[in-house]
Amino acid sequence: MKIAIPVIENNGEKSRISEHFGHSPYFAFVELKENKEFTFEILENPLENHSPGEIPDYMLSKNVNLMVVRGIGDRAINAFDSLGIQVIRGADGTLKEIIEKIIMNMLEDQNYQVKQKYHEKDE
Repeated sequence: MKIAIPVIENNGEKSRISEHFGHSPYFAFVELKENKEFTFEILENPLENHSPGEIPDYMLSKNVNLMVVRGIGDRAINAFDSLGIQVIRGADGTLKEIIEKIIMNMLEDQNYQVKQKYHEKDE
């Protein structure tokens, strides 16, 4: 399974999830194996200033099966759904914490209202 998680920093497993997926400066791409081991890479978001639908298409090109986000709009969820990419909303914590919750099957989709979309690099 390939998972994408928007993060606000490139700090390895300690990278924190971004408040809003589309304006995240980075994406962590996690390859989760059947034996529950994982590898990941963190890449700069090439679409930080994007048009609707561009990020779902980008994730499809990266063979992503699951988007784990904190905040996301309904239109984006529909775009991911139309491409067969599952979305889990309302996640919190670091990359490592989120992956551990996925492995333990404890990460649940929950509605979340975005508090801020921009300037996360300044935090």
